[in-house]
Amino acid sequence: MIFLKEACVQNAAEAISAQKLNADRIELCKSLELDGLTPNYVEIEKSLNFLSIPLKVMIRCRPGNFHYDDNDISKMIKQINLVKKLGVKEIVTGMLTRKNNIDITSVKKVADTAYPMKITFHKAIDKTDNIIQEVDKLIDINPITSILTSGGEKNAIQGSLKIKELIERYKGRFKIIAAGSINEINFKDVHLKIAAEEYHGRKIIGTL
Repeated sequence: MIFLKEACVQNAAEAISAQKLNADRIELCKSLELDGLTPNYVEIEKSLNFLSIPLKVMIRCRPGNFHYDDNDISKMIKQINLVKKLGVKEIVTGMLTRKNNIDITSVKKVADTAYPMKITFHKAIDKTDNIIQEVDKLIDINPITSILTSGGEKNAIQGSLKIKELIERYKGRFKIIAAGSINEINFKDVHLKIAAEEYHGRKIIGTL
């Protein structure tokens, strides 16, 4: 396989449809209009039961910014423990400080809880002022295996140069997942620009 397509879905029915449309992996969340929240556990169970492709689950306890207080972190740790019991193998999450740097203390707490699940650090990374400086902070946190990013821009095309830089810099450590307005129609152009191994999108394999 030259590349992998990860479809972002909101429920088990969409996950199953995406699999039928040849998605290679699923990210399950709810409330995409709010940039994604932790999905309903019934939908997670249904997805696990019916999918033959890998499933990631979003862990985000509330909409809005990515600055989480102790109460928020406690909620997300409970959510992580629940999805781990369900048999989920990978979660998608991310935490920032009020200065929009990575909240490394909270990330480590979450990573310790999630182990042995893998973690994708999501597009919160695009809110930081220096993506490379911030991703460097994650290198020693072993459960974090992937970074989902638009290269700090509005979409993957605009952030293509930064995404390519990230792919080259972190080769062998992180999978850099290109994201941001990638769909079935523009995918070929996006791939020609970025040449990533992994891509993410709501409509990346068509309309669900």
